[in-house]
Amino acid sequence: MGARVAFRQEGVTAVADWLAMGGHGAYVWSAYALSFAALLGICVAPLLRMRALLRRLRRRLADEEEAG
Repeated sequence: MGARVAFRQEGVTAVADWLAMGGHGAYVWSAYALSFAALLGICVAPLLRMRALLRRLRRRLADEEEAG
């Protein structure tokens, strides 16, 4: 059977207790944030590089058309 988190109180206090994660919330949530930032960077960096490459290629093609 799965583990269940027992909340003693309802509402905001229960959510705050869950977010605190038994005193380890700062570590856990910062680890999630850093992991998300790294994954976002892994996805965005190639797109930015591709845009820069296409921009350079278009400029080069335009220069060659002017010259030739």
